[in-house]
Amino acid sequence: QVQLVESGGGLVQAGGSLNLSCVASGSSTIYRINPMAWYRQTPGKGREEVALDTGRGATTYAESVKGRFTISRASAASTLILYMNSLQPEDTGVYYCYVDRFGTPYWGQGTQVTVSS
Repeated sequence: QVQLVESGGGLVQAGGSLNLSCVASGSSTIYRINPMAWYRQTPGKGREEVALDTGRGATTYAESVKGRFTISRASAASTLILYMNSLQPEDTGVYYCYVDRFGTPYWGQGTQVTVSS
């Protein structure tokens, strides 16, 4: 079993920055090869993938956040960071951490990000 705990959400003004962290723990080890991602859920848009660390040295981003967000795997493979800059009101939502551990998906409980205009 894997537990994912996100932190770092909050309220920020447009143009500001936030850093989200996700720490995996539990009886099953997360390896660097396991893909990890950040998703966000916004009213009316459902859950969308924001940024992905493929676990194989590549990262991908949603078009809406390219150039503003950076996903990073900390030295501990079980820790995932999302650096968010130039935040806009449309970035408001609940951000979820996700890991695919050899075909088994795990989700965190989410952290709220609110960007005021």
